Amino acid sequence: MKSTCFGSINRDSTIPTWVQSTMRSLRLISAEALVSHPQLAKESLDSVAYNLYPLLFKASYQLEQAEVTRAVLGHWPLEEFRLAVLLGPSTDHPEDLRDRACKVCLEACVQGLADHVLRGGSCRLRVADLTGIQDVQVQRCPCGRALGRWGRTKLLARTCCQLQAESCRAGHPIEVLTDLFVTDSNFDVVVQALKLPGPSPLQVRCPSLRADSLSPGQLLQVLGLARPGELRKLEVVHNVRLHAGHVQQLLAQVGFPQLASLTLPTKAFDAPPTYAPALVGEDPLLASIAWELSQMTQLTELSVAFSTLTGKIQTLLSPLKTPLRVLDLANCALNHEDMSFLADCTHTAHLEVLDLSGHNVVHLFPSTFFRLLNQVAQTLRVLTLEECNITDSHVGMMILGLSPCSQLQEFKFLGNPLSASALRRLFAAFCELPRLRRIEFPVPKDCYPEDATYPQDELSMSKFDQQKYDMIAEELRAMLLQADREDIQASTPLLGSFDPEIHETSNELGTFLLQAFKTALENFSRALKQIE
Repeated sequence: MKSTCFGSINRDSTIPTWVQSTMRSLRLISAEALVSHPQLAKESLDSVAYNLYPLLFKASYQLEQAEVTRAVLGHWPLEEFRLAVLLGPSTDHPEDLRDRACKVCLEACVQGLADHVLRGGSCRLRVADLTGIQDVQVQRCPCGRALGRWGRTKLLARTCCQLQAESCRAGHPIEVLTDLFVTDSNFDVVVQALKLPGPSPLQVRCPSLRADSLSPGQLLQVLGLARPGELRKLEVVHNVRLHAGHVQQLLAQVGFPQLASLTLPTKAFDAPPTYAPALVGEDPLLASIAWELSQMTQLTELSVAFSTLTGKIQTLLSPLKTPLRVLDLANCALNHEDMSFLADCTHTAHLEVLDLSGHNVVHLFPSTFFRLLNQVAQTLRVLTLEECNITDSHVGMMILGLSPCSQLQEFKFLGNPLSASALRRLFAAFCELPRLRRIEFPVPKDCYPEDATYPQDELSMSKFDQQKYDMIAEELRAMLLQADREDIQASTPLLGSFDPEIHETSNELGTFLLQAFKTALENFSRALKQIE
């Protein structure tokens, strides 16, 4: 067994707990002291016991000693390197660092992996799991700079391509698990990395893939290369312009036997331009899509927001063989038939996350909606009812409907025309929900001009009496404190919750939208000329 400059402690049940705690603290202090001297740390790695490498890695990551982070990973003596596990709380280092997507440190990790494979020899590392990093709005790392999911994808893909040129020097390959985020601007390098000929030193495996700003052809290409048979989560979002024909082709040609979570973009269930309308009540294309979904026996999460699915929910969901736990049907133009099916289907008793935003559920389907709430009461953790035209007259029913939801942890109801008085009644009811931890509530309608209409656009939404809102919000938070519910966080994110993926790719997203607008104008101009 190798020695180390700060020792390897053997756990002994005869040592008092407080002594063991002190000894663990000394291990951490020693690790931090060593990594604070990068040159000494790098020179000492060959004399460090293998079981202390995880602590050295975490200490170097926390202190942003990128040289040491890279060297530790370059010399990694264990068969597995799992980033989220190493950065999570441990006996020696209780702080959770998984929300630190530190650019300097993550670049050092990838560089360390490259160094490792190029060292060759008797290196033992077989699996490097880079998943599990939480992208947050404010970075706690010293540099304050984040490397988001898109940036991590591009960095790893570029490194794979560079290593391929040096494969003759590389040792055994390392399987790298990563969450890919592919857009048009990193598409080429990702495809190149995934289709490298021959054995690659770093073999990319992606349990999840997010795609944005791609053409349908690009999406099919990258999915075909990304080992779709191993994919667990697929998010196709925003500027991937799919219609129902594309979705059917995607599911039928590629196949996702292990997929557990699927998100499709806006209008993904719209009929193709040349699609012949079916008889009333029939939709063979949707039925074909539903059959393909039914072959995914692991599927438990489905998001199809902003697709017109009026009268089609039973066709889409009834063939599924596995009960859904997450269902997003926001702004899908559901009717009474759809709500009735949801209230009584097999999925309902298993739902943990439900989004019905954009539907006038309390006014149009009161009995059906509250029957649905009663069915999901024992499992529901997150409920989103944004812009559902919930008014003061509905508050009593809402309180009755929510009161059985004992597992509810998050309730989001932005964009509803509720007064301060109605919000007080709701907050009093929220205090009785034992597991509730997060509330997103609307700006009270008292803060808007009397002639304000709902739903609001972004400009109208922002024109409210800030001082009045602050007073009401403070009063609502005081209600929580008086009820000993300081564990509940209440906020009004007017522009929605922070989305790290949109934040990271906002420039590309804006460029894509401008190009789409320009193309639409050109098409419109050509159409006018043809009429003339």
